[in-house]
Amino acid sequence: MSKDDLPTTHMKTIDLCPDCGAELHIRNGKQGAFLGCTRYPECDYLRPLHEKTEIKKVLVGTSCPLCAQELVLKQGRYGLFIGCSGYPECQHTAQLTEPPKEDPKEQHISCPSCKKGELIQRQSRYGKTFYACDNYPSCKYAVNDKPVNEFCPDCHWPILVERKTAATFRIICPKKGCGYRSKPI
Repeated sequence: MSKDDLPTTHMKTIDLCPDCGAELHIRNGKQGAFLGCTRYPECDYLRPLHEKTEIKKVLVGTSCPLCAQELVLKQGRYGLFIGCSGYPECQHTAQLTEPPKEDPKEQHISCPSCKKGELIQRQSRYGKTFYACDNYPSCKYAVNDKPVNEFCPDCHWPILVERKTAATFRIICPKKGCGYRSKPI
């Protein structure tokens, strides 16, 4: 099959390149479909095929602290967030909810991997809680269960985690290869 025999629908022209004026075509990559310049590699312009965020609601009566335009509730890759309606000129964003206030009794647990950061509570894009090093992206250490500032009695790993199941509550070692589990509490 020659190149001329291929259907032309896969090379549909969408727009013109703002950098060089050539046509933009739909291309496929690791991250999915995108628009790319037909003059590649001379011109390396590309942009997402679909906008990643979607406006869910205009927050009437609120204003952006940077440009004073209205704020909007948006759905993005990692869930809901608040952003400026003047995007992309103004790129102000804010979390939907305030992060929980730090409890004075809360322990600061050092990251066992890099030993520079601390483990902090985070939330995945699906709403699941996990604990990760605040030195991210330099350190990618994370655990799903709440960390406890105690050494493992078997392997001496600097932290243990609380694991709750329907029947029991245990303290276990999160290090791969170590099978330490406390007796059910």
